[in-house]
This record gives sequence, C-alpha cells and structure tokens, in this order.
Amino acid sequence: MRNKAKDKDVLLLVFLIILLFAVNYSFLDSALQNFLTTYEEAFVIRIIDGDTIEIESGEKVRLLGIDAPEKGERYSSEATKFLSENILNKTIEVEFANNKYDRYDRLLAYVFIDGKNLNIELVKNGLANVYLLDERIYENKLRNAWKECIKSNKNLCEKSEDVCANCIELKKLDYSQQEVIFYNKCDFSCELTGWEIRDEGRKNYFFKNFKLNPGKQVSIIVGEGTDIETSTQTTLYWTDETYVWTRTGDTLFLRDDERKLVLWKNY
Repeated sequence: MRNKAKDKDVLLLVFLIILLFAVNYSFLDSALQNFLTTYEEAFVIRIIDGDTIEIESGEKVRLLGIDAPEKGERYSSEATKFLSENILNKTIEVEFANNKYDRYDRLLAYVFIDGKNLNIELVKNGLANVYLLDERIYENKLRNAWKECIKSNKNLCEKSEDVCANCIELKKLDYSQQEVIFYNKCDFSCELTGWEIRDEGRKNYFFKNFKLNPGKQVSIIVGEGTDIETSTQTTLYWTDETYVWTRTGDTLFLRDDERKLVLWKNY
C-alpha cells in the first residue's frame, strides 16, 4: 500500500519548486546567464563617441546592440559624456559576441561596470537606439529599455510637439518591397520638409519641399524611380540606397525637422 502522506509531501514539494521558478524566473534567468557568461576585464583609456571606446591594449571596442548619434548629430555629445562619466579611466567588464570583431577590426562587446550593462543604460537614457545585427542575447532587455525611454520622454525618445505629429500615421512597412507608406488623417495639410525617416543604423531619408495634404498618403520606396503624384498618393524614391529595411528585423523612426520623435515601429 502506498504512503498517501508521503505522496502529498512530494506533490507539495514539486508545487513549491514550480512556484519558486515562476516567481523568481527573471532572477534565476539572470543568475544562470551570469554563471554561464565569461567576462574579461579591460581598462578604458579613451571615449571615442557614444558607442565606441578604446581600451588599454590599444584596441577599439564597439558597444553591441545599440547605435548612438554620430558626431554633430543631436545628443552625440551627451552620449559621449555619459560614457566618460561612467567608465573613462576605469576598469570594466566586457562580454564579447560570437563574432568578436567587426569589419573595421573593432572588438564587439557588451560593457559592464558595477553590475550595470552600459549598452542598455544608454538606450534607457535616450542616448542610443536599439541596433541589432546577428548578436541578440540582450534583445528583450534592450527593447524594454527603449520602451522605458519612450515613457520617460527623454532625449532621443522625446515626443514631437509639431502640430502634425498626431496627424501622420504609418500605414505600411513592407521590407520585402522596401516600401513605407504614411497617411495624413487630419483635415489640414502637414509640412514635412526636413522630416527624417531612419532605420536602426545609419540610413536616413529627408523629405525635401514636401507637404502632405489631408486624407492623402505618401509612399517612400527604396531604389531608383521617378516620383509620381496622383489624387490620393505621392510616391517618392529613396534613390541613394539599394535597401534599407532588413528581413531579419529593423526599426523605423520618423522624426520632425527638430529631430524629435513622431513615431517608431519595429518588426
């Protein structure tokens, strides 16, 4: 005869173990990841820009999973200053990617100090956007950091105050056809001259002398072609690129002429 009391104890123990995993999953996941990850120490001697540093060995390190503004762009100096204040002349921990070097012979890594992932902190503070290539081990945390940034409305995440920011809707983002379509839902025309479309990396498109009339849409197609205007739609061509939207995932950012965020969409 089976011992029913013992069976109940076993079931209770199993239940408690499952509950522990459910309640502390993120903690256990983080602990397991830290246990399995090998870090190397490095001493930072120079901050090149908001996503690139130089270490004592003389090698340059490109921070993975993010893209900070280029020199001269809005918030570039703030991103550089953020890294300077946090890691310049300090010893950091670096976690390398499977592909340790990029085509410019820079090390690719996540940078940590005092237990903080600086790649994620840059995104959270609106000093870089998510920029994922093949390395995606921190994808969820980076995406969540961007959402936190949007809620805080700071720096790169600052919402446009242009009257047309609430008028323009993204109707289509088709990476297979390399096409995006925006629609003006308001009953007045929107001046989009100087507005910028950008991907996660360095590719951008600026509207030139363009006004989107009410109830009308504009299609931007990557590649060569002749701009066309009909009664319902204007088609424009992004001629200086052969492709922009990657099949493996990307993000579209639409910014006004002050580089404030109108909308964004990732896939």
